Amino acid sequence: MVAIKAENLVKSYTTYKRGSGFKETVKSFFKREKVLINAVDGISFEIEQGTVCGILGPNGAGKSTTIKMLCGALFPTSGNIDVMGYSPARDRMKYVRKIGAVFGQRSQLIWDIPPVDSFAMNKAIYGISDEDYKKRLDEMTELFDVGEVIHKPTRVLSLGERMKCEFIMAMLHSPEIVFLDEPTIGLDVIAKNQIREVVGEMNRKGTTFILTTHDLEDVEQLADNVIIINHGKKVFDDTLTSLRNTLGSKKIVDLTLTKPYNGDEINGAKVIGRDNEFDISLEVDTEKQPVTEFLKSLTDHVSFRDISVKELPMDMIITRIYSE
Repeated sequence: MVAIKAENLVKSYTTYKRGSGFKETVKSFFKREKVLINAVDGISFEIEQGTVCGILGPNGAGKSTTIKMLCGALFPTSGNIDVMGYSPARDRMKYVRKIGAVFGQRSQLIWDIPPVDSFAMNKAIYGISDEDYKKRLDEMTELFDVGEVIHKPTRVLSLGERMKCEFIMAMLHSPEIVFLDEPTIGLDVIAKNQIREVVGEMNRKGTTFILTTHDLEDVEQLADNVIIINHGKKVFDDTLTSLRNTLGSKKIVDLTLTKPYNGDEINGAKVIGRDNEFDISLEVDTEKQPVTEFLKSLTDHVSFRDISVKELPMDMIITRIYSE
């Protein structure tokens, strides 16, 4: 079942071009050249209910703008959005009861009071019953292990503790869809893993998550589907497996040599990394040359004492898609 459907979504901004220097500054008071910027430029996609969808793209690509339109914080310039039968902009009052949002660089918590008091405020706003509120709060505080943390003033919490409380705040009213914008930004490894585990647990219970992030490990561990946006346009929309296969069946072979090697190719494999003259990384196209065949003939060309074979790193795949 489709939870989110976007058709020809456009978000445009008008800004003004101005030269530098005193003369151009004075001139701009009387006449300014308008510049139209399409932050999102005619993208369409569908997201299935009960999945985790990652929305990726470089800085300024239009990811956050797309998320904000999907959750109703921004009105689209044109195009249609249907989320569970609601129009986020038109049906905002009813719609917000069905969704949650966590923005890594924006806080919903009140700075000078403990998170538990902010939670109680949300309880009143959403009309959550005492029974449901206690059950949900106990469940989330146990998952995040923040039973004591939620009673401290928000201002004294670490970033990781605050982000866990932000998640609890977003999940208290049992939303069907949760929008996550850079939810693990700046967090340590332990905090990231806890958040990923909770997202995975909530997803298994049926919650749909829309995730935009620069941390590709979030996507690799959580996402079912991936949408990539660049310069406001959609450049990829498919499963994580299809994303891995975008560049073909390629592998990375890391070698530690016993003798220095200064060539650009080894047995038809391209050298893509060189830490020093002994440690090198090769890219092997297994469609042209199976890994077993490559490894058998490798000893005829170089002498090595250690080897590892792995998949193309996700960041390499994404970078090549951006550049193309």
